[in-house]
Amino acid sequence: MAGKIGGRLYLGDDSVAQSPEINWDLRLHSQMLVYNHKASALEKHLVEHKCSFAIVKNHPPICCQWYKIKAYIIAWCKQDQTHRRKKVMFSLSYKSQFINNLYLTRWLNPLFIIGHKRKLEEDDMYKVMPEDSSEKLGEELQWYWDKEVQKAKKRGKPPHLTKAIILCYWKSYLVFGIFTMIEETLKIIQPIFLGKIINYFEKYDASGEVALNSAYCYAGALSVCTLILAIMHHLYFYHVQRAGMKLRVAMCHMIYRKALRLSNVAMAKTTTGQIVNLLSNDVNKFDQVTIFLHFLWAGPLQAVAVTVLLWMEIGPSCLAGMAILIILLPVQTCIGRLFSSLRSKTAALTDVRIRTMNEVISGMKIIKMYAWEKSFAELVNGLRRKEIAMVMKSSYLRGLNLASFFVASKITVFMTFMAYVLLGNVISASRVFVAVSLYGAVRLTVTLFFPAAVERVSESVISIRRIKNFLMLDEVSNFKPQLHGSNENIILHVQDLTCSWDKSLETPTLQQISFTVRRGELLAVIGPVGAGKSSLLSAVLGELPKDKGLINVTGRIAYVSQQPWVFSGTVRSNILFDKEYEKEKYENVLKVCALKKDLELLANGDLTVIGDRGATLSGGQKARVNLARLVAVYQDADIYLLDDPLSAVDAEVGRHLFENLQLSVLKDII
Repeated sequence: MAGKIGGRLYLGDDSVAQSPEINWDLRLHSQMLVYNHKASALEKHLVEHKCSFAIVKNHPPICCQWYKIKAYIIAWCKQDQTHRRKKVMFSLSYKSQFINNLYLTRWLNPLFIIGHKRKLEEDDMYKVMPEDSSEKLGEELQWYWDKEVQKAKKRGKPPHLTKAIILCYWKSYLVFGIFTMIEETLKIIQPIFLGKIINYFEKYDASGEVALNSAYCYAGALSVCTLILAIMHHLYFYHVQRAGMKLRVAMCHMIYRKALRLSNVAMAKTTTGQIVNLLSNDVNKFDQVTIFLHFLWAGPLQAVAVTVLLWMEIGPSCLAGMAILIILLPVQTCIGRLFSSLRSKTAALTDVRIRTMNEVISGMKIIKMYAWEKSFAELVNGLRRKEIAMVMKSSYLRGLNLASFFVASKITVFMTFMAYVLLGNVISASRVFVAVSLYGAVRLTVTLFFPAAVERVSESVISIRRIKNFLMLDEVSNFKPQLHGSNENIILHVQDLTCSWDKSLETPTLQQISFTVRRGELLAVIGPVGAGKSSLLSAVLGELPKDKGLINVTGRIAYVSQQPWVFSGTVRSNILFDKEYEKEKYENVLKVCALKKDLELLANGDLTVIGDRGATLSGGQKARVNLARLVAVYQDADIYLLDDPLSAVDAEVGRHLFENLQLSVLKDII
C-alpha cells in the first residue's frame, strides 16, 4: 500500500510505490523489526532486501516497529535517460498492536537518555514538521501582508496587520470555535443531568422501575458528557496553543526578514533594542491570545444560557446572582483597556532601557576610563524603576481580575439563595446542586476566561500596532539592474548619479558621478573622510536610493564592509561560511590573507572559537578574516567591492594583501 498523506509518502508492507519521475524498488518484509537506534542497522536490513536507496540520516531515532521511523532517503531517479540523485523525506509507518500504540510518549526516551549522558545539542533535537517550519508559516503570512499593503496603497489608507492575520488564519481558527461551543454546551448540560439524578434520590420509590431506568440513563449521560468534555478540553487547548505558536513563528520570520532589509534611513528610526523587544516580548502575546480569544463570544452566550436555565430551575431569584456576574463584565472590559494603555507604556520604556543598555555596553571602555560607572548605573536604574512601576500597575490589575474570579462564585451563590428564601421558597438539594454547578460553569468562563481574553486581546493589539509600525519602515530597494549595451566587457556603468541619505538636506551625498568599469579592471576611489566613498559603494549595492542618473550593473557582487565583523564560531567557520572544507584551497586562502602566523598564536589554531564568547581578535585580524571569507566563499563573483580593506593593517601586511590578493587572486575580476 502506498499513498501521499500531508505531503509525505507513506509506504506499507510488501509495497512498491511508483512515480513518473522516480523508479522505486522498495520491498519491505511484513515482519520487519528494528531495535537498533543507529541508521546502519536499518540500512543493513534494507540492503539485504535489495532496496535501491541509502539512509542518510535517521530522524527521529529508530526504536521499535510500532513507531514512525522518519528517514532522509536518497532515491535514484531516472528521467530522460539521465540518472540523478534526489533527496526525499518520507515516513515509514510500522504498526503493531493497539496496546503498543498507547505508549505515545516513549519516542522521547532516546532523547532523555542522550540528555542524561551528555549535554543536548541542536542536532539531537527532532526537526519540526514541514507545515510548522518558519519559512512556510512566515512566507504565507508575508503574502497576505504584502497583499494588504498593496490594497491599502490603492485606497490611500494605512494597511492593517490585523486584517492580514485574520485572512491568513480565520478558517483554521474558526474550527476551534466549534470545539469551544461543544465544550461550553457540555458544561451547562452536566448540571441538568446531575439535578435529575439528585431529584430521583429525593423522591426515591423502590417500586418505580421507570424512574430507576431514567436515573441510569441520566448517570450514563453524565459520564459520557464528562468523558467528552475531558477529551474536547485537551484537544482544544492543544490546537489553539499550536495556532498561537504558528502565529508567533510567522511574526518572528517577518520581523527578522524585515530587519535584514531595512534601509539606512529606516535604521535611524529604530534601534536594536526595539527589534529585540519585538522578537522577545511582543510576539509572545500571540501564544496567549489564541487560547482565550473564543471566550469573548462564548462568555456572554454562556451567561445568557445559564440565566435561562436558572430561571427555569429557581425562578426570578437567579437574577440576583447573575447581576453580580453582569456587573463584572463592563468592569473587566475597563480593566482590559487599562491593560492596553499600560502595555503600550511598558513597551516604550522597555525599548528605551534596552537601547540605553546597548549604548552602555558598547561604550564600556570610555565609561571605565572616565569613571562614569555610578552615573550610568543611576541612569539605568532610573529607567528600570519606571518600567517596573508600569509592570507593577499591570500586576495589580491582574490581581484584581483574579480576585473577582474567586470572590464572584461565593457572592453569586449567596445572593441567589438569599433572594430565593426571601421570596418564600424552600431550598432542596437538587436545586442547590444544579444552581451551584451552573454558576460554577459560567463562573470559570465569565470571571476568568473572559477577562483573560480582554486582557490578552488588549495587549496583542498594542503588539500588533508596534510590529506593524516596524514592518512599514523603508526597505532597501530590490536592486536587480541589468546592463544594456553592446559591449559585454562593461560590467559597471554609472552616469550622472545623484544620491542623498537625507532628502531634507540641500547638498546631496553624491552629485553628478560618472564612470565605467570593464571586466578585469581595478578602480580605486580616493578622497578625504566624509567625501562619499562608502556611499558610492552603497549606491552600487542598491542600499542608497538614487535621485537622478543611471546605474547599470551586470553579474554577481561581493562586498567587504569598512567595519569588519565576525560571528560566534571558529575561525574556520567564519572563513568558510558553511561552505565545504577543501584543505588545499583553504590553506592557500590563509596564505594569501597572511593569517597563518596569527593562527599559530591561537590555542586551537583555526578551530579557536572567536566572537562574543570566544577569543578576541584585533582589528587587523578581523579585517583579514573578512578578506579570507571573501576569497573562500565568493570567488565566483563578477564584481568585488572592497571598502577600505587595508586601513586596519600595517604597511607590510597591506603590501602583502595587495600583491597576493588584488593583483593575483582577483586579477581577472574588478
